[in-house]
This record gives sequence, C-alpha cells and structure tokens, in this order.
Amino acid sequence: MVDVILGLQWGDEGKGKIVDYFASQYDIVARFQGGPNAGHTLYVGPSKQKIVLHQIPSGVFHQGAINLIGNGVVLDPVTLSKECATVSGFGVDLRKNLFISERTHLILPTHRALDKAAELQKGEAKIGSTLKGIGPAYMDKTGRNGLRVGDLLHKSFTTSYIKLRLKHQKLLDTYHFNEDITAWEEEFFEAIELLRGLNIVNGEYFINEQMARGKKVLAEGAQGSMLDIDFGTFPFVTSSSTTSAGVCSGLGVAPQRIREVIGVSKAYCTRVGSGPFPTELHDETGEELRRIGSEFGATTGRPRRCGWMDLVALRYACMINGVTQVVMTKADVLDAFPTLQVCTAYKIDNAATDKVPFQMTRVPVEPVYQSIRGWNTDSTACTTADSLPEEMRSYIGFINEQLGTPVKYVSNGPGREQIVHL
Repeated sequence: MVDVILGLQWGDEGKGKIVDYFASQYDIVARFQGGPNAGHTLYVGPSKQKIVLHQIPSGVFHQGAINLIGNGVVLDPVTLSKECATVSGFGVDLRKNLFISERTHLILPTHRALDKAAELQKGEAKIGSTLKGIGPAYMDKTGRNGLRVGDLLHKSFTTSYIKLRLKHQKLLDTYHFNEDITAWEEEFFEAIELLRGLNIVNGEYFINEQMARGKKVLAEGAQGSMLDIDFGTFPFVTSSSTTSAGVCSGLGVAPQRIREVIGVSKAYCTRVGSGPFPTELHDETGEELRRIGSEFGATTGRPRRCGWMDLVALRYACMINGVTQVVMTKADVLDAFPTLQVCTAYKIDNAATDKVPFQMTRVPVEPVYQSIRGWNTDSTACTTADSLPEEMRSYIGFINEQLGTPVKYVSNGPGREQIVHL
C-alpha cells in the first residue's frame, strides 16, 4: 500500500512539514522525483531548529522509518553529502535508515554548468531555473547518456564520467561558457566516496518486497503539480512528473498499489521564478502576504511571488492527481486580512472558463474573484476544528464546495503540532 503526498500549486506548499506530520504512520518514506531544487523545511528537536532537506526524504527524523531515494529522482552527491552531515548531527544513523535506488541518475558538475550557461543565454526569456543541474541531468536520462548511482560501484565509472564530461564540454563551448568548475569536480569526487558507502539497493525490488511484508509506504513529492513536465504551465515547468502518475515510474510500483493521494495547498498562492500566475498580486497586499508568510525560497532564497487562492488551478490539480483529501497550509497567514479574494474562474477573450488553458503565456488570463470575509483573529493556538474562527471554517467550506475534494487538515503555524484535523 502506497499513500502519496504531493503539492497542488507551484511548489513551496509546505509538503515537508506535512510529510513529517504523517511519517510516523508509515514504515517507509520515499522520494519519487525531482532533485535538489526541492526545499522541504522541518523544525527538529526541542529547540525547533530549522532544517531544509533537498534530497533526503522528510521522514528521516522518525525513528524506525526507512527513507528511500527512488529512481525518479536526480541526485547531486555534493548536496546529499552536506545533508548527511547535518542530519547525522542530530544522532540519525543514515547507514540504517537511508536507502538509494541504483537506478537514480546523478547530477554531475557539468550538468550544473550547462544549466547556468543555458539560463544565461535565454536572457529575459529565462524560466527561473534553480541552476542545480536538474534539467540537464533529466535531459541526459531521456537522451540515454546519464550516469546512475549503480554505476558508482563499477570499475568503469571514471572512464564513463570523463566521456560524458567531454560531451558536455562541447556543448558548453557553444555557449561560450568559460567558468572554472574544478572546485565543483573536487567536491563531487569527495562526495561520491560517501555515497558509495551508503545503502545502494535495487529500488523497485526493495520497495515491492517491503510492501509484500505488509510495510506501509508514503511517497513524497517535490515541486508542485502546476510545474509538472506534461500538465504544468509549460515551458515554465520542472523536468519531472510531479503528479501521482510519477509515483509509479519514480519508484517502480504498480498503479493499483496507490491508495490515498493527499494534496497540499497553501491557503493562498505563491510561485518562485518565471511563468504564468493569474492571481499574482503586485500591490501592498502581495507584499503583506510575502512578509507575513516569510515567502522566500527555501532552496534559492528568492522572494516568492504571492497572490490569492486560485481554485481553477487547484481543481485541475486535484483532477489530474486523483486527490482524495487536501491539506491546507499557512492558513494563519490570512489571519490579518479583513477580506479575502478567491479566484473561481478565468476570463479569456471576454469569456469565462473554469478550465486551465493549454498555454497561459499566449492569452491574457484575468482571474474572476469572489470576495469572502476574513477572520481578523489569531488562529495559531487553535487545536480543534471547533476552535477555528467561524470565518475560517466558512472559507474552508467554500473551498470544499468548489473543489468537490475535502480539506481534511489545516496547518496554522510552522510547528509540527500546529495542524488541525477537520
């Protein structure tokens, strides 16, 4: 049995906390796509120390849970090495609870260089890449050139690495990219020695054998559904399948194994980088959302673009994922607003539609809003559904009615305990 937690917007929905909250109910937490562009924020230990995980699954701080990096992920050994050092500092024995699929593709230093070179050449047309080498690594995967974690265990790895590096260098020459990446390579080869010492497994057999023994799996998504390579706001998307369909190809599990699909959505919307964002606010309200919500990228530090809840996009994300329940995060950020706006439709060419268009960048998309009364009271101490402000319950009820998919949980603060089961 596999339950899935994934984002329903443009990423940054607070999935890390939600996975951390649910992880104790599962035996295995598995990442199935994405790379170090993920930034899953957790608050760990008695002092609530902030930890941002980019590659390691968010169940790593739960004693007894197995954490698997699946084949659908692209792995940066340097990022992983730094994370391992941080996590180990909290007394976690990664040699016991972290496993990596041998089919997981590696991000090489030249992938990072290619990412940077390509983004620089695009100029104003850039897509807002995190410059982590993720896109080029996935390109090598689909182009059948990539190196995988299992290749590290073979004596031919260095030869294969040099061959691919030379191919990348020819591409870099066409971009006139002259940056010295020697230091990146030194870090890389140090990091792969640590990686070789971790638990490298045949991921698909590993996870299916665990399930055959009755183990429960939580599949952890990265980024968000609106960044999906197929169904997102192309070309301003990521390079992997961020939807529930990606679980099957990213872990090697059959579709009928999936039970619950838990979608995570903020009570408003944010986006990092370029691309369409119909409900984006360019005024003081947008600035206030950013300030109160501390909306700065966990991976890049970039300020997030902020706007009101977009139910057109949220309905779409619930549909393509088969979402069975929704977790609404950062509801407390709306505590200070006397009136809220919710986008219920788009106006395109003077006609209203409740569907996400094929290409948002080709037509002006005007959000159609419905005003809802805010609650103007501090909700962060609420622990039960009944204790939530009446207007917040009305806001959630309106979203339930519009989505047809129930909001089952509301997160009303960054702490692990600040989540209300409805």
